[in-house]
Amino acid sequence: MAAFDAEYEETESTLAERTYLRLRDDIITTAIPPGTLLREAELMKRLDAGRTPVREAIQRLQHDGFVFVSARRGTFVSTIDIHDLTAIYEARARIESWATRLAAERLREFERIEAQQLIEELKQTTGPMALEDILALDRRVHRFIYKVAKNPYLSDTLDHYHNLSLRILYVAMKRYPTLVPRLEDVLREQVLMLEAVCSGDADRAEKIAMDHVMIFEVEVRKVM
Repeated sequence: MAAFDAEYEETESTLAERTYLRLRDDIITTAIPPGTLLREAELMKRLDAGRTPVREAIQRLQHDGFVFVSARRGTFVSTIDIHDLTAIYEARARIESWATRLAAERLREFERIEAQQLIEELKQTTGPMALEDILALDRRVHRFIYKVAKNPYLSDTLDHYHNLSLRILYVAMKRYPTLVPRLEDVLREQVLMLEAVCSGDADRAEKIAMDHVMIFEVEVRKVM
């Protein structure tokens, strides 16, 4: 009986995690736009999940800042304004650049080989690419940096801020198509950052990471 209970709990946990990730990704990519009223029955059908996993997902997303609950009006996808943009990018730029510095200082030889392989893959990448693919490529590089920084608490924080900034990216670029980054610009910045990490140049790696994060905030402010 205990073994059955453990298996049941694991299955429920997996389902809850999958439901949370799917709903979070739909919100980040604006498949569910800011301000949308989230109806439980509709989410259960959309996510092919039961009431409990959906409720747990909403609770986690509320904690993450993607959802807010009004006692009288219901549960909504949180909206975004210029103050969110400034606050999120201000925080992310500093912890992201610090993590990149740590990565340059803590990189081990087998990780250097992995980084060099990633650099070669980036250099061989050609366009055109869809926005989703460009952002997925960018996310892959950032997550490598988080891993190499070797601080799990920092990594969790970075991943959270990256998710928040990704939603701002999707919202802003759908509203202002001129903000969609050119593939060659993304690739150049990522290659330079990884090369600095590989060489152990912590100062340069930190500066490149800071500039890479902040440039988008500057560009959004220009159009808004």
